[in-house]
Amino acid sequence: MIREFSADDAFSPFLPAEGIHNLRDYGGYAVPGGGRVRTGLLFRSGQHMEASEADLELLHALDIRTVIDLRGTSERAAFPCRRHPQFAAEVIAHQGETSNSPPHEGGGGKEVMTPQKARERMLAVYRRMPVNPAMISIFSRYFAALDERDGGSLVHCFAGKDRTGMAASLLLHVLGVHRDDVVAEFLRTNEAPTREILERQSLARIEAHYGAIAPEALDYLLGVQPEYIETYFAVVARDHGSLDTYLAQALGVDEARKARLRAKLVA
Repeated sequence: MIREFSADDAFSPFLPAEGIHNLRDYGGYAVPGGGRVRTGLLFRSGQHMEASEADLELLHALDIRTVIDLRGTSERAAFPCRRHPQFAAEVIAHQGETSNSPPHEGGGGKEVMTPQKARERMLAVYRRMPVNPAMISIFSRYFAALDERDGGSLVHCFAGKDRTGMAASLLLHVLGVHRDDVVAEFLRTNEAPTREILERQSLARIEAHYGAIAPEALDYLLGVQPEYIETYFAVVARDHGSLDTYLAQALGVDEARKARLRAKLVA
């Protein structure tokens, strides 16, 4: 199901879902020269363990050919995705752990989770992500899959906001989207109409770690902030000089791959 986009459309990226958080199309952004990232090909979301029958029909209608699951082995085992009876997409996943737990949930003994601690925890997640060998590996496979495979794709993790947020951000940069729009797409997670799904799926485990959580602290854990993505980019710049150098040297996105991805995903 190709979702057409024009500048005159009131394009809403969020798809109606009953058991999947943050399911949306991350195309539609302008690129230099007058083109736009294609819609109807690039989708992102949280995990699908509680996907309803209607959700599965919706996903099936999108004709997604490739699923990139950014979660590690233990997350996939604990929260298995539901699939449509006719599901035939190739699933790409890391054999091992990409994170000790869903990044927003944390672990360890009980402590008072203040807003400042929640902020610091999430910034630590974004400082680790660019240098985490498992994330480098699965992000590299994400780019290779989009280069080598045709049809629609869906990238997801548990909440669809941190690992998935950076995967989408990196791809949009590769496609030529302006940094302001890349950050806007990252922050669009905070507009998702399905936060209650994420709270239902996560809050009990978060409170088991930390006890009761103040609303502001919960916003840091369950949402995203501009400083999260800027922290990721700052680590990349510190270690590699530029985002494009990092993409080429760490993730295998050289100029030839960029050109192929732009030819395929920009109209």
